[in-house]
Amino acid sequence: MVGAEEGVVSDREVILGKIRRALAADGNDVGRRAIVIARLEGTPRGIIPERGQLPQEERVALFTTMAEKVSATVGRIAALEDVPRAVAEFLRKHNLPASLRIGADPLLADLAWDGTQIAVSHGPSDGGDPVGLSHAVAGIAESGTLVLTSGPDNPTTLNFLPETHIVVIRAADIAGDYETVWDEVRETYGKGHMPRTVNMVTGPSRSADIEQTLLLGAHGPRRLHIVVVG
Repeated sequence: MVGAEEGVVSDREVILGKIRRALAADGNDVGRRAIVIARLEGTPRGIIPERGQLPQEERVALFTTMAEKVSATVGRIAALEDVPRAVAEFLRKHNLPASLRIGADPLLADLAWDGTQIAVSHGPSDGGDPVGLSHAVAGIAESGTLVLTSGPDNPTTLNFLPETHIVVIRAADIAGDYETVWDEVRETYGKGHMPRTVNMVTGPSRSADIEQTLLLGAHGPRRLHIVVVG
């Protein structure tokens, strides 16, 4: 906080004030304010590429192809009750610990994990969990991208801290393009009640900053596995 003669000015206001001065903008400019309000209320849609505009099964196939191109792995199962078995098989195949951290998402928490040898813990990750499991609210076929909303059901820490990230998504929730997903997120949450964070994840973490050598797991999970249900 920064002291002022008329009271206390927050750090946020100090930063915004510097930005306004740099842009020569007046925070009370009625015209600029009207433009911003109109854009927020109107939520104009961007250009929608043709690539993802496919029947559902073809969208799922494109999503799988694009996700695998960026080093993710994808498995397909018939029903939600098959998730524990599919996760257990993945962990065993990759010689990973039989332990899993998930949030409070009812879609995941209500599954029959006791039918496996997996030790399930709940809540945000502190960085010490080898495997995290999340539920993606949507997928984007044109880029193989997962869309995860933050909150107690799916803590954002599960997306980035465990070395292995497993994500469950319903086939019916895979859309062709980003604009369709944003429409669905707005409809689900409603304006003024959007999640604090919407994370878009395309493949495992990677970087080629050092000598242009691609390194997986540079800033997050080195392994991303997607379980498509249905």
